[in-house]
Amino acid sequence: MNHRLLFASLAGLIAFAPLTQAESAKPIRVLLVTGGCCHDYEKQHLILAEGIGARANVEVTFAHNPDKTTKCSFDLYKNKDWAKPFDVVIHDECSADVTDPEYVNNIVDAHRKGTPGVNLHCAMHCYRWGNFKEPVAPGADNSHWYEMLGLQSTGHGPQAPIALNFIDKDSPIVKGMSNWTTINEELYNNIQILTAKALVKGKQTQVDKKTGTSKEAETVVAWTNEFGANKTKIFSTTIGHNNDTVGDARYLDMVTRGLLWATGHITDDGKPAAGYEPKK
Repeated sequence: MNHRLLFASLAGLIAFAPLTQAESAKPIRVLLVTGGCCHDYEKQHLILAEGIGARANVEVTFAHNPDKTTKCSFDLYKNKDWAKPFDVVIHDECSADVTDPEYVNNIVDAHRKGTPGVNLHCAMHCYRWGNFKEPVAPGADNSHWYEMLGLQSTGHGPQAPIALNFIDKDSPIVKGMSNWTTINEELYNNIQILTAKALVKGKQTQVDKKTGTSKEAETVVAWTNEFGANKTKIFSTTIGHNNDTVGDARYLDMVTRGLLWATGHITDDGKPAAGYEPKK
């Protein structure tokens, strides 16, 4: 047999061999929603996109509203199919006084139907009305956002360091991570834990400015949830007020792992699944 012909045939087979699953993996389509009161979203949406992109194979679409009020809203949420183009949604908005039930339910429905979610910091204090400072009743008109989150929070303490304790050693989101203490950050309260599974607890020394007395407060600050009949995967953390925290490598590691977990692209040891490593 002509050896040159054999070599050419083999080269052809190699050239046209189908791509492996890892080689053909498409980027995770991420919608990053930012805007509203009290935070530097102008910088933070860029810090997050760059940090996550350095850690995973993602394609980030921004939905950024420069509105700095608690009534910040987003036109895309008014479309019932708003989440269909995306594999996961990062909620990093601060819209405490957006209280239209139809608008809020349209957001929640996308997650109820199966779109994974990642919720950061002030997202926990969005879309609340009625007697929201008391535990909401399951199924109540004002409960649906909290049910998606899996935990109800309504306020926070002072800006002070928070000691983070990683309590779920087996979760790939935090596996192998070491406890650390943040810079000045806000410790969000836990009014009630609904269906959340705690990953990280935070402890903060809170000083009463009037009396000078101090107390130790401890709450869950990062968790997972499986929402609705479809058991949609949701990751949330209340950490992330200040830019230096959002840009901290340890914070970005945890958020990226939460995103990979929510979309099903994480290994048991917390690394991106094959094909979902960051692109060089």
